[in-house]
Amino acid sequence: MPMRITLSTLQKMAQEGNKITQLTCYDASFAALLEAAGVETLLIGDSLGNVLQGHESTLPVTLRDIVYHTECVARGAKRAFIIGDMPFGTFQISPQETFRNAAEIMAAGAHMVKLEGGRPMLETVRFLTERGIPVCGHLGLTPQSVHQLGGFKVQGRQEGEAQRMIEEARMLEDAGAGMIVLEAIPAALAKQITAAVRGPTIGIGAGVECHGQVLVLHDMLDVYPGKKAKFVKNYVRVAGTIQGAIELYVKEVKAKTFPGPEHSF
Repeated sequence: MPMRITLSTLQKMAQEGNKITQLTCYDASFAALLEAAGVETLLIGDSLGNVLQGHESTLPVTLRDIVYHTECVARGAKRAFIIGDMPFGTFQISPQETFRNAAEIMAAGAHMVKLEGGRPMLETVRFLTERGIPVCGHLGLTPQSVHQLGGFKVQGRQEGEAQRMIEEARMLEDAGAGMIVLEAIPAALAKQITAAVRGPTIGIGAGVECHGQVLVLHDMLDVYPGKKAKFVKNYVRVAGTIQGAIELYVKEVKAKTFPGPEHSF
């Protein structure tokens, strides 16, 4: 039986400068394939609302959806670290109710839950982590707040906003967050945040200096028919096969050649 990757494994990788690879995953077959190609962390993302269910946003995704797909991924992954997204409306509530929802995701096979937001989420992050539920934070472009943000726009370009994000990253970590996703922010800001926390930070459209990278699987395999973000690279076009695409993604993240300047802000 292969040794399971743990949060301690990922924290050690970050401290030693070894890049962490992450992809979204929603089923057992891809879980096994991604794991075999060397992907360390699998995210059951609420992106499934877009790429699996055909919604225009992630907002319609339910707790039951995430629990079901987490169960599927957990059956296929024997070594990878599994993170379950908390859907819209399941954590913007009391810490006690959030705990009950997070516990369902953990019971389905996740090793960590991910929730969006900074300062307003500190009490909840502390409540969960003090009770044994590891938490991944998410700063920058937070898709569940897309209507409030005025669309899918790069965040942190203004000095005040950038400073606030650095402070929120520190506060999330102090509250117990063991990992932070940084989405669609300037590469220079992501580098500052990565230096300010113990890590690991996982970037998506946040430059090459994060401790690791994540992409939506259906984007990097060019399966999703919708518009692709600047930070997406079509790996299947380069590699020719699904397995080759995933292996190339892992290789380029490890070599720090992805994301390139053309994929960064």
